[in-house]
Amino acid sequence: MIFTRLTTKVLLVNVTLLSFFACNLSAANSWPEGNKVAISLSYDDALNSQLDNALPALNSRGLKASFYVVPLSEAFKNRIDEWKALAQQGHELGNHTLFHSCIRSQPGRQWVDPANALEDKSVKAMINEISVANTLLTAMDGHSVHTLTPPCFDQQARDGNYIEAVKEQFIGIKSAEDPSFATLIGPSEISAEEIIAFIEKQPKNIKLINVLFHGIGGDHLVTTTEEHAKFLDYLAANKDKYWVDTYRNIMLAKNKHQG
Repeated sequence: MIFTRLTTKVLLVNVTLLSFFACNLSAANSWPEGNKVAISLSYDDALNSQLDNALPALNSRGLKASFYVVPLSEAFKNRIDEWKALAQQGHELGNHTLFHSCIRSQPGRQWVDPANALEDKSVKAMINEISVANTLLTAMDGHSVHTLTPPCFDQQARDGNYIEAVKEQFIGIKSAEDPSFATLIGPSEISAEEIIAFIEKQPKNIKLINVLFHGIGGDHLVTTTEEHAKFLDYLAANKDKYWVDTYRNIMLAKNKHQG
C-alpha cells in the first residue's frame, strides 16, 4: 500500500494490491448511476461526535453514510441503542474489527495498545476477530452482508496478509479497490474547499471516491462541524453529479451491474 501526502492533514491512498473487488474500465462504463461519481462517506471508530454531530448533519440533508464501528469503543458500548437506530435510518454499520489492531512498530503508533499490535497477531486470530464482529453487526442491523475498513489500512499480521484471508466475508473492503477506479481521502483539520478540490480534480476513470472521517467537532483526527457541514451542503447541491450512498449499497449495486 502506498501513502502519498496530499497536505499535512490529508492522506490520499493509492492501493497497489489488486483485490477480488478490482474492476476495470469496462465496469466503469456500466456504472449503476451512469455518469455520476459515487461518493462513499464513512466515519471510523464509533465516536461520540459522530452520533452528536455527523449523524444529524447527514439526516438533515438526506445523505446516507457508513459508520465503521469498534465494539470496544466507549461510545459504542454506552450508546448501543443509538447505533441501532442509525442503522434503521438507512446508514451502514461497517466492520472495523473488534480491537482496532494496527502495526505498532511504525513511527507515530505509540497510541496502539501492545495487546493490539497487528504484527504480533496471527492471521487466524484476525479471521476470528472479524468473524465475531460480523456476527455482532448482523445481530444489530439484520444484514447478512457487510463491508470492512481495515484499521490504519494495515494488512500484514505476524504470519501473513489477513485481508486476503477474510475478503470472501465482505462485499467490499475500503482501500482494496482498483486505484484506476477508486480513490480515498482521509481529511482532518482541513477545509471543505480542500476536500471539494480533491474530488473535482479526479480523472474521469475514477468512479468511486471514499471520503473517510473520524471525529466531527470533537474526539480525534477532527474535522470541524462547520467544514463538515459545508462539504455536505456541496454534495446535497450537486446530486446531479454525485451519487452519495453507503459503501455497502454502492458495492451491491456495482456487483449486481457487473453480473
